[in-house]
Amino acid sequence: MTHHSDQRAYFFKIDTTIKKIRNALQKRLTDSGFDLTVDQWVLIDHIFRQNGISQNELAELTFKDPPTVTRIIDILQKKGLVERGLAIGDRRKFRLTLTDDGVAIYHAAFPVVAEIRRKGWGSLSEADYQHFVRIMDSIYQNFAEPTGKKA
Repeated sequence: MTHHSDQRAYFFKIDTTIKKIRNALQKRLTDSGFDLTVDQWVLIDHIFRQNGISQNELAELTFKDPPTVTRIIDILQKKGLVERGLAIGDRRKFRLTLTDDGVAIYHAAFPVVAEIRRKGWGSLSEADYQHFVRIMDSIYQNFAEPTGKKA
């Protein structure tokens, strides 16, 4: 006998919703004249909020593999938006910072991102948000490694 939860295709719902949001955000960024992909925006956003972050920390935070992060950072560096600086005390690690142009792009693009977030959330309430976060956190934790183990 199968349980009701066996029938719930929540992964498909999450995946298709993420794709819909990414496509809408990419279209708005492009239509607004930004030469940025969604993945480039995500890294700029994280570097803005955590100035001096390492590439490995960025990879962990964004759930992207390090080679992908390196490739995107290379592109952002060529565009003059991100700088790599050597970490004090560890010359093998790079610390990432936004250039002045990178900060300007962040501030210019953020309203476009905020608009897409608002559009997606629509008329859902703060209570809806709390339920949503609780449910998503619960699903996430169901796949988390037991404590003491590193993924």
